[in-house]
Amino acid sequence: MVNDATAIGPTMNHESVGQAAVRAFAEDGVTVLRDLLDQSWLELISDGVEHNRTNPSDWSHWYTAPDRAVGFWTDYVTWPDVDEYRRVAFESPLAGAAATLMGSDSVRFFHEHVLVKEPGATERTPWHHDQPYYCLDGDQNVSLWVALDRVPATSGMRFLAGSHRWNRWFVPRKFVDHVPYAEAPAGYELVPDIDAEIDAGEHRVISFDVEPGDVVAFHYRTLHDAPGNELALRRRAVSFRWIGDDARFATRPWQVSPPYEPDGLVVGGDLGDDPRFPIVPIA
Repeated sequence: MVNDATAIGPTMNHESVGQAAVRAFAEDGVTVLRDLLDQSWLELISDGVEHNRTNPSDWSHWYTAPDRAVGFWTDYVTWPDVDEYRRVAFESPLAGAAATLMGSDSVRFFHEHVLVKEPGATERTPWHHDQPYYCLDGDQNVSLWVALDRVPATSGMRFLAGSHRWNRWFVPRKFVDHVPYAEAPAGYELVPDIDAEIDAGEHRVISFDVEPGDVVAFHYRTLHDAPGNELALRRRAVSFRWIGDDARFATRPWQVSPPYEPDGLVVGGDLGDDPRFPIVPIA
């Protein structure tokens, strides 16, 4: 278990993220980093996923019965106990890439989130954006979604270009039935019928063909969804989530995810040396 906010791995170079990717991330809220992780990192993450699958945390969730071959499984914030995830977070090129994309002098690891859809899993991930689920405010943030399997664009996530800059906050939705967490309180609105808006030509949709080692980077407020898995193979991915200099602790009108309590943090205040948000050194 990590118990301080200091580095626990070597520093890393982050020159692998080009200016085109930085511009795309800033303008569209999403980009793809090709071949960011080599086979050794992919094997380490895969080992972590298998360990995680057989040793789920209390926050793990199956959207279908866990004894069925066809299912959608997820877990998160297991990095303190899953050495493979921890090594990737603190030793791989991910933190450096996050710092470059965020334009941040510092980078903190928020958490990892594994999502596995077995072949034939029909569960669709609804349109949503992530920051309203979280206990964090700030614009310097990024999710780095690591593909462990080949995923064609037709079977992968879709993103609404520029939606992170709309200055609109949407009520989170439950993945199991797509029901919103609450009626829209002040400052929030319900997710509209995005598919109808797309059909009407109102949005530019971005998706990517990804190969193992490719990393899809997206802002916490970029709207996205994902279909079920019609492929013949599992669709495994782990998102490693990061925050930068401007991160501040926040509360929401609903239970945040992960379900963190303040534990000494002040709403609107910085994260200090809270071990839940460790600082990762970058070159």
